[in-house]
Amino acid sequence: MKRKILYWMLTSLFLLIAVAVCAETMQDVQAHKNCKYCGMDREKFAYSRMLVEYSDGSSVGLCSIHCTAVELAQAFDQQPQAIMVADYNNRNLIDAEEAYWVIGGKKPGVMTKTAKWAFADRKEAEAFIKDNGGKLANFDDAMQVTYEDMYKDTKMIRDKRAKMKAMKKKSMQ
Repeated sequence: MKRKILYWMLTSLFLLIAVAVCAETMQDVQAHKNCKYCGMDREKFAYSRMLVEYSDGSSVGLCSIHCTAVELAQAFDQQPQAIMVADYNNRNLIDAEEAYWVIGGKKPGVMTKTAKWAFADRKEAEAFIKDNGGKLANFDDAMQVTYEDMYKDTKMIRDKRAKMKAMKKKSMQ
């Protein structure tokens, strides 16, 4: 009986610690629940989310590098102090410029046909490439591909949303 009580106490303690750590590591999601541009749930897409912090103290939460590129293009008068991205594996925010990026591969991207994933650890990025394909890159490479793909990705998003609206309208009839 004492072992069962001890087991449940330790399990409860572990769960409380896990919840606290998760809440602490995703404070940006509490501040910016949805992406400024597309409205996507940033907690649901915690593995691809980004956060731009400006020198004036303001910040913008985004779902992906695609929406981050839109933000940076529109806010060119503001100076980014930090551009953070979630580590694909543990979802902790890391400096986007220090991250190891994987471009492409068989895993579908967020808001883009050409996936772009960030990793804090080079070995984890290489392991991802081994399993999913893609190529190792830096932040500048990832942003360049993002801007080059912007038109076709935006068109893809519009087409997808139009189909969803049509399906919703049809189901309501």
